Amino acid sequence: MTNALHFRNARILCARDGERGGDLYVADGRIIGEAVSGATIIDCAGKLLAPAIVDLGVATIDRAAFRAGGIVRVGLLPDQSPVLDEPGIVQRSALIGRPDLWIHPIAAATRGLAGTDLAEMAICVSAGARAVGTGRQWIADSGVMARVLAYARDLDLVVITHAEDHGLVGDAVATTGETATRLGLPAAPSLAEPLAIARDLMLAEAADARIHIRQVTTAAGFDLIRAAKRRGVRVTCGITPAHLLLSDIAMSDFRTFARLSPPLRSEDDRRAALAALADGTIDVLCSGHDPHGPEEKRLPFADSVAGAAGAATLLALALGLVLDERLPLERLPALLSRNPAAILGVESGILAEGDQADLMLVDPDAPWQVNADTLPGMAGNTPFDGLPVQGRVLRLFKGGREIPAT
Repeated sequence: MTNALHFRNARILCARDGERGGDLYVADGRIIGEAVSGATIIDCAGKLLAPAIVDLGVATIDRAAFRAGGIVRVGLLPDQSPVLDEPGIVQRSALIGRPDLWIHPIAAATRGLAGTDLAEMAICVSAGARAVGTGRQWIADSGVMARVLAYARDLDLVVITHAEDHGLVGDAVATTGETATRLGLPAAPSLAEPLAIARDLMLAEAADARIHIRQVTTAAGFDLIRAAKRRGVRVTCGITPAHLLLSDIAMSDFRTFARLSPPLRSEDDRRAALAALADGTIDVLCSGHDPHGPEEKRLPFADSVAGAAGAATLLALALGLVLDERLPLERLPALLSRNPAAILGVESGILAEGDQADLMLVDPDAPWQVNADTLPGMAGNTPFDGLPVQGRVLRLFKGGREIPAT
C-alpha cells in the first residue's frame, strides 16, 4: 500500500457513526480498517476529523475559498460561460479542478438555459454531469418542466431547480416588506417562491422524479416541502447560512453585500428556516458561492449584482449554528457532506472502510473575524463582514492527498 496515513488522537465525526475518539487509517486514497507499517502519523491533538465538504450549487470555481472552507467537491451550476449544455463543455468543467478539487457539473436542463428545448442530458451525463438543473432561473413552461423531469427520471438523475416564479419577480431586487418600502427598492412578494415550489413538486410527484430545490427560504415553501416528503415525493432542499442568520433588515443601509438570490426574507421566514433546519426538512447546507468584485458590488443597490462569497465562511457559520444550539454537531456531516454527495451520486461524505479519504481536520474553537478585504478567494463580498466566528480548517485531504493552503 502507498500514501498511508494514520490519524491519531482525533475526534472523529461521521454522519453514519456519530462522534467517537480514536484513530483513522488511510491507504491508497481510501479509509482502511487497521494501521499499516510505514504510515505517516498525523497527531490530531483532539481536533475534529470529519468528511470534507461537498458544496452543492456553486456559481464559480474558486480554489482558495474552497480550500479555506474545507470543500473538496462542488456541484457547479450550469449557468457558466458558455452554458453547460454540451458534452465537451461538461467534460472540460469536470476535469479542470483535479487533483485538488472534484468538480461535478450540473448540466443545463434546457439548451442555453432558455427554458424551451431540452438539452442532451444523456450525452452530458456520459461526459461527467452528475445532475441536471435550471441554474439560477426557473422553467416557466410547465410542459417543458414535465419533460425535463421525465427525462431525468429515466436517466436516474436529480433535477436541481431554482424556485422563483419570474412572472412575479420581474426586475425586483428585494422581498416585499417594510425594509424594501422604506428603501424604495423594487420588490416582489415572497409568494414567488412557494408558487414555483408547488408547481415543481406536483410535476415531480406525477413523474416519480427526484428533485432538489437548491434554496428554500420561506415559511410557505418549507410547509410545501414537509407535506411532499410525507407523501413520499422524492424531494430534497437546501439553504445557505445567510438565509438562516439574516433577514431583509440586513439591507437597511443599502449594503449591496446583502443583495442575494433569492433575496433575504422577513424575520418570520428566517425563523421558519431555523425551524426547518431543526426538524430535518432542510437536507443540505450550501455556500451559494458567487463572488463579485467592487466593480459589480459597489454600485447603487438595484444596479449591483446579486450573490455573495460563501465558501470560506460556510463551515464557521455552520459551527456557529451548533454553538447557538440550533442543531447538534452530529448533524453537520450529513448537511455538509453526506446528503449533497448522495444527491449528486458521488462516493463521499462517510468515514467508512473502503470509502474515499476526503477529510478535513478542524479546530472548532479557533476564533477569527470575517473580513471582506482579506477573505480567501476571488472576492470577499460577504454579508457577514466583521462577524466574529469560530472554526478553522487546519488540514484538508482529497482522496488521502493533502491539499496545500494557497
